[in-house]
Amino acid sequence: MRIKELSERADVSPRLLRYYEEQGLLSPRRQENGYRDYDESLVARVEQIRSLLGAGLTTEIIREVLPCLAEAAKSQYPAPDFISRVRQERDRMAERLECLTKNLQAIDTYLNAVTGPNNSEPGKIVGEA
Repeated sequence: MRIKELSERADVSPRLLRYYEEQGLLSPRRQENGYRDYDESLVARVEQIRSLLGAGLTTEIIREVLPCLAEAAKSQYPAPDFISRVRQERDRMAERLECLTKNLQAIDTYLNAVTGPNNSEPGKIVGEA
């Protein structure tokens, strides 16, 4: 498929797909005329990349992790330094999640304080008519 079709199906811009290619995250085939030819499996790959980026991983880590995620059988064991880097990223994500959870709880506490715990109307201040 061409870049426009992959862009529409994966709900990302063609520019972002080119960026993923520059970062080594996607490897489309090239036709004789130079156009990119994307395999059907790359729709899921783009969604996976977006999810990993959304979780806070860098494109460098994603580039190294993607082949491992794609392997059905884990017959190869990655280098210890790579495992260490992935663990560091995982720990960083866990810290971020803990911080987000605390912030969410703080916002809930604030909203309950200004609207009352049983008030289901967002934005309505306690004592407002």
